Amino acid sequence: MPASAALKLASPALEPCPVEFIDGAVESGVLILCDHASNAVPPDLGDLGLPAAEFRRHIAYDIGAAAVTRSLARRLGAPAILTRFSRLIIDPNRGRDDPTLVMWLSDGAVIPGNAGVDEAEVQRRIARFYDPYDAAISAAIRRALAAGHPPVVATVHSFTPVWRGWPRPWHVGILWDADSRFARPLLQGLSAESGLVVGDNEPYDGALAGDTVDRHATVLGLANALIEIRQDLIADEGGAEEWARRFARLLGPLAAQEALRVPQHYGSRTRERLRRHRGQG
Repeated sequence: MPASAALKLASPALEPCPVEFIDGAVESGVLILCDHASNAVPPDLGDLGLPAAEFRRHIAYDIGAAAVTRSLARRLGAPAILTRFSRLIIDPNRGRDDPTLVMWLSDGAVIPGNAGVDEAEVQRRIARFYDPYDAAISAAIRRALAAGHPPVVATVHSFTPVWRGWPRPWHVGILWDADSRFARPLLQGLSAESGLVVGDNEPYDGALAGDTVDRHATVLGLANALIEIRQDLIADEGGAEEWARRFARLLGPLAAQEALRVPQHYGSRTRERLRRHRGQG
Protein backbone atom coordinates (compact mmCIF):
# COMPACT_ATOMS: atom_id res chain seq x y z
CA MET A 1 0.00 0.00 0.00
CA PRO A 2 1.43 3.44 -0.90
CA ALA A 3 2.69 5.49 2.03
CA SER A 4 0.18 8.24 1.31
CA ALA A 5 -2.85 5.92 1.05
CA ALA A 6 -5.91 6.92 3.04
CA LEU A 7 -7.47 4.77 5.74
CA LYS A 8 -9.84 2.36 4.04
CA LEU A 9 -10.42 -0.64 6.31
CA ALA A 10 -12.67 -0.64 9.35
CA SER A 11 -11.23 -3.62 11.22
CA PRO A 12 -8.59 -2.53 13.77
CA ALA A 13 -6.69 -5.73 13.01
CA LEU A 14 -6.51 -4.94 9.29
CA GLU A 15 -6.49 -1.17 9.33
CA PRO A 16 -3.37 0.48 7.91
CA CYS A 17 -1.09 2.30 10.29
CA PRO A 18 -2.45 5.79 10.99
CA VAL A 19 1.05 7.18 10.51
CA GLU A 20 3.03 7.78 7.31
CA PHE A 21 6.78 7.33 7.59
CA ILE A 22 9.36 8.76 5.22
CA ASP A 23 12.80 7.26 5.64
CA GLY A 24 15.73 9.61 5.98
CA ALA A 25 19.18 9.83 7.48
CA VAL A 26 19.53 10.87 11.11
CA GLU A 27 22.75 12.53 9.94
CA SER A 28 20.57 15.12 8.16
CA GLY A 29 20.04 16.69 11.57
CA VAL A 30 16.34 17.32 10.92
CA LEU A 31 13.10 15.60 11.86
CA ILE A 32 10.10 16.89 9.91
CA LEU A 33 6.57 16.43 11.23
CA CYS A 34 3.15 17.09 9.72
CA ASP A 35 0.37 16.94 12.32
CA HIS A 36 -2.55 17.67 9.99
CA ALA A 37 -1.45 15.96 6.79
CA SER A 38 -4.63 14.06 5.91
CA ASN A 39 -8.41 14.48 5.72
CA ALA A 40 -9.04 10.72 5.84
CA VAL A 41 -11.65 9.11 8.11
CA PRO A 42 -11.99 5.30 8.37
CA PRO A 43 -15.35 3.84 7.30
CA ASP A 44 -16.44 2.77 10.77
CA LEU A 45 -16.45 6.45 11.80
CA GLY A 46 -18.41 7.31 8.69
CA ASP A 47 -18.38 10.92 7.58
CA LEU A 48 -18.80 12.26 11.13
CA GLY A 49 -22.14 13.59 9.92
CA LEU A 50 -20.49 16.09 7.55
CA PRO A 51 -20.96 16.59 3.80
CA ALA A 52 -17.97 15.75 1.62
CA ALA A 53 -17.27 19.43 0.92
CA GLU A 54 -16.30 20.01 4.55
CA PHE A 55 -13.45 17.52 4.20
CA ARG A 56 -11.95 19.69 1.48
CA ARG A 57 -11.74 22.61 3.90
CA HIS A 58 -9.02 23.53 6.36
CA ILE A 59 -11.13 22.21 9.24
CA ALA A 60 -10.30 18.65 8.14
CA TYR A 61 -6.57 19.04 7.40
CA ASP A 62 -3.82 21.54 6.62
CA ILE A 63 -4.14 22.06 2.88
CA GLY A 64 -0.81 21.65 1.09
CA ALA A 65 1.18 20.82 4.22
CA ALA A 66 1.70 17.14 3.37
CA ALA A 67 3.03 17.93 -0.11
CA VAL A 68 5.50 20.44 1.32
CA THR A 69 6.58 17.95 3.99
CA ARG A 70 7.22 15.11 1.53
CA SER A 71 9.15 17.33 -0.86
CA LEU A 72 11.17 18.92 1.93
CA ALA A 73 12.08 15.51 3.37
CA ARG A 74 13.20 14.33 -0.05
CA ARG A 75 15.32 17.42 -0.66
CA LEU A 76 17.03 17.22 2.74
CA GLY A 77 17.27 13.42 2.87
CA ALA A 78 15.59 13.77 6.26
CA PRO A 79 13.08 11.52 8.05
CA ALA A 80 9.49 12.72 8.21
CA ILE A 81 6.37 11.56 10.02
CA LEU A 82 2.87 12.50 8.88
CA THR A 83 -0.61 11.68 10.10
CA ARG A 84 -3.00 9.64 7.95
CA PHE A 85 -6.20 10.71 9.69
CA SER A 86 -8.24 13.88 9.81
CA ARG A 87 -7.86 16.36 12.64
CA LEU A 88 -11.66 16.13 12.88
CA ILE A 89 -11.25 12.68 14.43
CA ILE A 90 -8.73 13.88 16.99
CA ASP A 91 -6.08 16.61 16.90
CA PRO A 92 -2.59 15.25 17.57
CA ASN A 93 -1.28 18.81 17.94
CA ARG A 94 -3.11 19.20 21.26
CA GLY A 95 -2.41 18.01 24.76
CA ARG A 96 -4.37 15.03 25.99
CA ASP A 97 -6.37 17.22 28.36
CA ASP A 98 -6.96 20.03 25.87
CA PRO A 99 -10.70 20.75 25.42
CA THR A 100 -10.16 21.08 21.64
CA LEU A 101 -8.66 17.59 21.33
CA VAL A 102 -11.93 16.39 19.74
CA MET A 103 -13.74 19.32 18.18
CA TRP A 104 -17.52 19.47 17.90
CA LEU A 105 -17.48 22.93 16.27
CA SER A 106 -14.83 24.22 13.86
CA ASP A 107 -14.96 27.48 11.90
CA GLY A 108 -18.74 27.51 11.83
CA ALA A 109 -19.17 23.81 11.04
CA VAL A 110 -20.84 21.59 13.62
CA ILE A 111 -19.37 18.08 13.60
CA PRO A 112 -22.33 15.82 14.51
CA GLY A 113 -20.12 12.74 14.84
CA ASN A 114 -18.20 14.46 17.65
CA ALA A 115 -21.08 16.15 19.44
CA GLY A 116 -21.94 13.14 21.58
CA VAL A 117 -18.45 11.74 22.05
CA ASP A 118 -17.93 10.56 25.62
CA GLU A 119 -14.66 10.07 27.50
CA ALA A 120 -14.51 6.39 26.57
CA GLU A 121 -14.66 7.25 22.86
CA VAL A 122 -12.04 9.96 23.29
CA GLN A 123 -9.74 7.38 24.88
CA ARG A 124 -10.41 4.94 22.02
CA ARG A 125 -9.44 7.60 19.49
CA ILE A 126 -6.34 8.46 21.47
CA ALA A 127 -5.26 4.82 21.45
CA ARG A 128 -6.11 4.30 17.79
CA PHE A 129 -4.79 7.52 16.22
CA TYR A 130 -3.06 9.90 18.62
CA ASP A 131 -0.84 7.41 20.43
CA PRO A 132 0.67 5.78 17.30
CA TYR A 133 1.67 9.19 15.92
CA ASP A 134 3.06 10.23 19.29
CA ALA A 135 4.99 6.98 19.63
CA ALA A 136 6.41 7.26 16.11
CA ILE A 137 7.82 10.70 16.87
CA SER A 138 9.31 9.54 20.17
CA ALA A 139 10.91 6.55 18.47
CA ALA A 140 12.41 8.68 15.69
CA ILE A 141 13.92 11.08 18.22
CA ARG A 142 15.30 8.21 20.31
CA ARG A 143 16.98 6.75 17.21
CA ALA A 144 18.57 10.08 16.34
CA LEU A 145 19.78 10.68 19.90
CA ALA A 146 21.16 7.15 20.18
CA ALA A 147 23.09 7.70 16.96
CA GLY A 148 24.58 10.90 18.34
CA HIS A 149 22.61 13.21 16.03
CA PRO A 150 20.10 15.24 18.05
CA PRO A 151 17.66 16.67 15.47
CA VAL A 152 16.14 20.06 15.04
CA VAL A 153 12.39 19.52 14.91
CA ALA A 154 10.42 21.26 12.15
CA THR A 155 6.65 20.90 11.96
CA VAL A 156 4.81 21.94 8.82
CA HIS A 157 1.33 23.50 8.95
CA SER A 158 -0.77 25.78 6.78
CA PHE A 159 -3.26 28.55 7.55
CA THR A 160 -6.28 30.05 5.81
CA PRO A 161 -5.86 33.26 3.77
CA VAL A 162 -8.95 34.74 5.42
CA TRP A 163 -10.10 34.20 9.00
CA ARG A 164 -13.52 35.40 10.14
CA GLY A 165 -13.64 37.92 7.33
CA TRP A 166 -10.16 39.31 7.93
CA PRO A 167 -7.56 38.80 5.17
CA ARG A 168 -4.32 37.60 6.68
CA PRO A 169 -1.33 39.53 5.34
CA TRP A 170 1.38 36.95 5.98
CA HIS A 171 2.72 34.56 3.38
CA VAL A 172 4.41 32.47 6.06
CA GLY A 173 4.83 32.44 9.80
CA ILE A 174 7.37 30.89 12.14
CA LEU A 175 6.00 29.91 15.54
CA TRP A 176 8.11 29.28 18.62
CA ASP A 177 7.83 29.15 22.39
CA ALA A 178 10.84 30.15 24.52
CA ASP A 179 13.62 28.59 22.44
CA SER A 180 14.39 30.85 19.45
CA ARG A 181 17.63 29.14 18.34
CA PHE A 182 16.07 27.66 15.22
CA ALA A 183 13.15 30.03 14.73
CA ARG A 184 15.16 33.26 14.72
CA PRO A 185 17.49 32.41 11.82
CA LEU A 186 14.52 31.04 9.87
CA LEU A 187 12.69 34.34 10.39
CA GLN A 188 15.77 36.26 9.30
CA GLY A 189 16.24 34.13 6.20
CA LEU A 190 12.62 34.45 5.14
CA SER A 191 12.54 38.19 5.82
CA ALA A 192 15.55 38.66 3.56
CA GLU A 193 13.60 37.30 0.60
CA SER A 194 11.94 39.96 -1.54
CA GLY A 195 8.17 40.27 -1.39
CA LEU A 196 7.51 37.98 1.57
CA VAL A 197 5.41 39.09 4.52
CA VAL A 198 6.69 36.98 7.41
CA GLY A 199 4.94 36.46 10.73
CA ASP A 200 6.89 36.10 13.96
CA ASN A 201 4.54 33.99 16.11
CA GLU A 202 1.81 34.91 13.64
CA PRO A 203 -0.90 33.98 12.76
CA TYR A 204 -0.71 32.00 16.02
CA ASP A 205 1.49 31.96 19.10
CA GLY A 206 3.88 29.02 19.27
CA ALA A 207 3.51 28.63 23.04
CA LEU A 208 0.90 25.90 23.42
CA ALA A 209 1.35 23.52 26.33
CA GLY A 210 1.00 19.90 25.30
CA ASP A 211 1.23 20.42 21.54
CA THR A 212 3.51 18.29 19.38
CA VAL A 213 6.53 20.59 19.68
CA ASP A 214 6.06 20.96 23.42
CA ARG A 215 5.75 17.20 24.00
CA HIS A 216 8.64 16.15 21.81
CA ALA A 217 11.08 19.03 21.39
CA THR A 218 10.69 21.51 24.24
CA VAL A 219 10.79 18.89 26.98
CA LEU A 220 13.99 17.42 25.51
CA GLY A 221 15.67 20.74 24.83
CA LEU A 222 15.67 20.19 21.06
CA ALA A 223 15.77 23.27 18.83
CA ASN A 224 12.47 23.59 16.99
CA ALA A 225 10.14 25.72 14.90
CA LEU A 226 6.57 25.40 13.70
CA ILE A 227 6.24 26.50 10.08
CA GLU A 228 2.91 27.99 8.95
CA ILE A 229 2.44 28.61 5.20
CA ARG A 230 -0.64 30.31 3.77
CA GLN A 231 -2.80 27.68 2.13
CA ASP A 232 -3.44 29.42 -1.18
CA LEU A 233 0.31 29.44 -1.79
CA ILE A 234 0.73 25.66 -1.49
CA ALA A 235 -2.65 24.33 -2.62
CA ASP A 236 -1.18 23.00 -5.88
CA GLU A 237 1.93 20.99 -6.64
CA GLY A 238 3.88 23.92 -8.05
CA GLY A 239 3.34 26.05 -4.97
CA ALA A 240 4.20 23.21 -2.61
CA GLU A 241 7.44 22.53 -4.49
CA GLU A 242 8.39 26.21 -4.46
CA TRP A 243 8.01 26.44 -0.69
CA ALA A 244 9.77 23.12 -0.12
CA ARG A 245 12.73 24.42 -2.15
CA ARG A 246 12.74 27.61 -0.10
CA PHE A 247 12.76 25.82 3.23
CA ALA A 248 15.30 23.23 2.07
CA ARG A 249 17.60 26.13 1.20
CA LEU A 250 17.15 27.63 4.67
CA LEU A 251 16.95 24.48 6.79
CA GLY A 252 19.89 22.57 5.35
CA PRO A 253 22.66 24.94 6.50
CA LEU A 254 21.02 25.43 9.90
CA ALA A 255 20.70 21.72 10.58
CA ALA A 256 24.37 21.32 9.68
CA GLN A 257 25.33 23.48 12.66
CA GLU A 258 26.14 20.97 15.38
CA ALA A 259 26.01 23.69 18.07
CA LEU A 260 22.38 24.35 17.17
CA ARG A 261 21.51 20.70 17.71
CA VAL A 262 22.96 20.41 21.21
CA PRO A 263 19.96 19.98 23.55
CA GLN A 264 19.38 23.04 25.72
CA HIS A 265 16.40 23.74 27.94
CA TYR A 266 14.72 27.13 27.71
CA GLY A 267 11.48 26.38 29.50
CA SER A 268 8.09 27.36 28.12
CA ARG A 269 6.20 30.64 28.10
CA THR A 270 2.94 28.72 28.37
CA ARG A 271 4.06 26.71 31.36
CA GLU A 272 5.31 29.86 33.08
CA ARG A 273 1.91 31.50 32.56
CA LEU A 274 0.16 28.44 33.92
CA ARG A 275 2.37 28.40 37.01
CA ARG A 276 1.72 32.11 37.68
CA HIS A 277 -2.01 31.61 37.17
CA ARG A 278 -1.98 28.76 39.69
CA GLY A 279 0.07 30.79 42.16
CA GLN A 280 3.09 28.54 41.86
CA GLY A 281 5.69 31.26 41.37
